[in-house]
Amino acid sequence: MTGHHSGAPHHRRGRSDRGQAAIEFAGWIGILLIAALAAVQLGIVAYAAQQAGTAARAAARVASQGGDGAAAGRGAMSAWLADGAEVSAPSGAEEVTATVTVDIPAVLPLLRFDPVTRTTTMPVTTSEGGTP
Repeated sequence: MTGHHSGAPHHRRGRSDRGQAAIEFAGWIGILLIAALAAVQLGIVAYAAQQAGTAARAAARVASQGGDGAAAGRGAMSAWLADGAEVSAPSGAEEVTATVTVDIPAVLPLLRFDPVTRTTTMPVTTSEGGTP
């Protein structure tokens, strides 16, 4: 009978352990969710930087050939990033310097990042394909 009596408190302890485990699980889910969103945010930062670089190269290339560099830069980016981007590609006498600044969307309000800026310079070419 002693074995039966010692089993009853153990059974009660098991129920409280299950409740505690559920609370711990809920706490860990919150932490894991925040960690996952932070990882997504860092991926967006890297993607925005890559898109800014691509847009700067496209803008400089087209502007160096006499085209609309700003339009080419926006066209080279994903639409959801291009909407808030600043693209400039003023043409000089010998070279074009394109600058693209992209705002980084926030997944978590606590994580704010400065906009990312990329610049590319290319020589101006004439219509024959050579340099002036």
